[in-house]
Order: sequence, then C-alpha cells, then structure tokens
Amino acid sequence: MSIFSKIAKSLQKTKNRIADTFARVFSIDRIGEEFYDELTDALVASDISYSVASDIVENLRDEMIEGSVKDKNEVITALKNVITNKLLEVDNVEFEYPCVIMVVGVNGVGKTTSIGKLSAYFTSQKKSVTIVAGDTFRAAASDQLTVWAERANVRVIKHNEGADPSAVVYDAIASAKAKNTDVLIIDTAGRLHVKSNLMEELKKMTRVVEREYGNANFYKLIVLDATTGQNAISQVDAFDEAISLDGVVLTKLDGTAKGGFVVSLCEDKGLPIVFAGVGEKLDDLVEFNAEDFVDGLF
Repeated sequence: MSIFSKIAKSLQKTKNRIADTFARVFSIDRIGEEFYDELTDALVASDISYSVASDIVENLRDEMIEGSVKDKNEVITALKNVITNKLLEVDNVEFEYPCVIMVVGVNGVGKTTSIGKLSAYFTSQKKSVTIVAGDTFRAAASDQLTVWAERANVRVIKHNEGADPSAVVYDAIASAKAKNTDVLIIDTAGRLHVKSNLMEELKKMTRVVEREYGNANFYKLIVLDATTGQNAISQVDAFDEAISLDGVVLTKLDGTAKGGFVVSLCEDKGLPIVFAGVGEKLDDLVEFNAEDFVDGLF
C-alpha cells in the first residue's frame, strides 16, 4: 500500500463525517452568506477551531465569485487549496545527523509504539538508531521499549527501574558518541501536562542533551492522540512552554472523525505534523504530507 493510500484509508472516518456535513452545505444553490455560514459550521464540525474555520472561509471567498454553485468540485478544489496552503505555512522538520529526538506526551497517547515505529523509519533510511529508555518510573516500561527495539532491530540503553532519567540520557549520549550513532531517540515518562515537577524533569533532560551533545541536532516531538481532537491543544501549550517543541507525531489517525483539528494545530500553534500513525504495524508511521492529508479529507 502506498503512503498516500495509507493516509487516505486512515482518514476515512474524518472524511465520512465531513461528507455528511458538507451535503447540507451544497444543498444551497447560491454562493452567498448562507452558503459561507453553513460551510463554516461544516468545518467546525470536522473539529477545526472556529477562528481557523472562519479564516479558511474568508480566504475561500477571495477565490470564489458570488453566484450559483454550479460545480461542487470547483468549490471543493478551491477549499482544498486554501487548507493545503495553511498547512504548508508551517516549516516542516528536516532531520540532520547526528540527531537526538526527545519524545514527550501524556499517558496513553502511544509514545512507546511511536518510538518503535520511528526507529523502523530511520533504519529504513539507512541510519543507525539507539533508543534511550528514559521512562524509569512506569513498571515494565523499559521492557516494552525493548520489545519494540528488537522488532526494529536497534539498540536500547536502559537503567534499573527508578533510576534518574537524566543519568540514562547521559550514558546513552556517551555511547552514541562512541559508536557514531546517527539517531538517538529518548523515551520519556508519560505525564499529566499539569504536573510541574515532571515538567522540570524534562527540562533537566533537555539540559543534559544540550550540554553533553552540543554538536547533535536536537528535536523535541510531542505525541498526540488524534482521537482527542481539539483537547490536545492544551497538551501542546504546556509542553511547548516547558521545552520548546519542534513538531508533532500524530497517533490513531485511523480511529478518529476529528482529523480536522490538525489544521487548527498547525495554524494556531505553528507546529508541523512530522509523522502520522496510520495503523498498528511497524511501518505504519508515515511522513506527514499536507497535500495527501487534504486529499484524504474530501
């Protein structure tokens, strides 16, 4: 299955929801205020924030001529162009090596699974990868990570349960330097974004990377569960304030009808979606592509 096919398939629930709401929009036979009001409501129903939906509609107005809605496809094409341009306004992450990738997020979003898939992605790019088991608090967390490391055929560095996560990072950096590792992926403990003491731990780990591995490119990615929709925005705010995020890994895109929130996330927060999870298999993590994503919505 091609990358586009995977994205299109994963967006089917969102696409169905949009199709249902758009049917009402295109029952209006003229492009005018009623049409644009209904269109705004349809976009909001797909979990795009009201402010971003309103902006999209205003941009569409500039593209369309007032009059009869003679060709639904013409309107859809113009709308897709407007949304795609919004997604492309955000600069994507371009990985340069050697690099360190710190993966953060709240409990239950799929960080461990995403790290396994990220490892497989980079090894498919012919890069050497080491995983750092920085979640030393959750029972069996490092064991679960080891299973994914074995599936992806990469090294994993871990300490005993309860160890200082920053110490694990320190040792992993020394090992990465010695072995000229291309990609060091740091797992972190799942945490509620309101827990300030846990955020301080992330800051400490960040300082260790910056101090001990200054010549590496450092990327901080937050994993978000797509099924939470707009509720994920508050998670982004908290983590971004603590460690300055670089991008998003979106999981469970295939299980949600709320895929439209991606547009709001990019527009409001200025963060790119770097990868999207589109299934359960090891290779079901794909590079996010704005054009493919928007094509999958309509």
